Amino acid sequence: MDHKISNEDVSLEFLEKTLRDFYRKEESCRGWETNVVTQPKAVNNIVNSGAARIAASIGVGSELKDRNVAGMIDHTLLKPEATPEEITVLCEEARQHSFASVCINPSYISLCKKLLAGSSVKVCTVIGFPLGATTTEVKEFETEQAIRNGADEVDMVINIGQLKAGNYDYVERDVKAVVKTARRNNVLSKVIFEIALLTDQEKVKAALICKKAGADFVKTSTGFSKGGATVGDVALMKYVVGSKIGVKAAGGIRSKEDADAMIASGADRIGASASIKIVTGEKSEGDY
Repeated sequence: MDHKISNEDVSLEFLEKTLRDFYRKEESCRGWETNVVTQPKAVNNIVNSGAARIAASIGVGSELKDRNVAGMIDHTLLKPEATPEEITVLCEEARQHSFASVCINPSYISLCKKLLAGSSVKVCTVIGFPLGATTTEVKEFETEQAIRNGADEVDMVINIGQLKAGNYDYVERDVKAVVKTARRNNVLSKVIFEIALLTDQEKVKAALICKKAGADFVKTSTGFSKGGATVGDVALMKYVVGSKIGVKAAGGIRSKEDADAMIASGADRIGASASIKIVTGEKSEGDY
């Protein structure tokens, strides 16, 4: 029988987290990892590996000082006024610095795929962005079309209103539709919560739903709402999803210190429009 996630499940997560926090050792539980007691090796891997990806927009810094960091960067341009010329610059920079991916709106997938042909840079796009309020059928079709056009990764926005209304079956079906489509085509799936709009109970519920649905990552924010990631949110999300699902912190991360704090709290990836400045030790005044 398919287990439905109940309020008791959420309460149990909070209870277990409280007990583990009480008994934890600082040097062995920096990320508040779910498996801190039973799988210390997994915890060490999370803490020691650092961020896997960092997002960056065009023209935001000088030459990278640490070339190893470049492979962790999602070079991002999602603003509605982005032009084909700006997208071209984005791809040129991604190719030049060997970034992990470019993250762009769906209409630019084909252009990016063409511009990045022959490189190792992936093409990432967004689904139901930035509100998450389109129907499940539309999100599923959008995912299928994005993959046909060349997307290697998809970042979908959860249906925030349905989650807050307690319509958890709807939310689970919504996430599963995108995750299954992505998995069937060997494409990475990430689910964005818009964490600033949720209570702690809703954050736990969303994380449990994504874990059950088989998402590859959960992500804090779109960068288009009233707030972004906090270390507490990242730690809570990582605690719930465990070591098999990644956590991407995004929104309001403007310095290396900000990024380090997110990583120490359990983030596997960092989303920031000024990631080049972050890796060179500068500080950005941008919002994402």
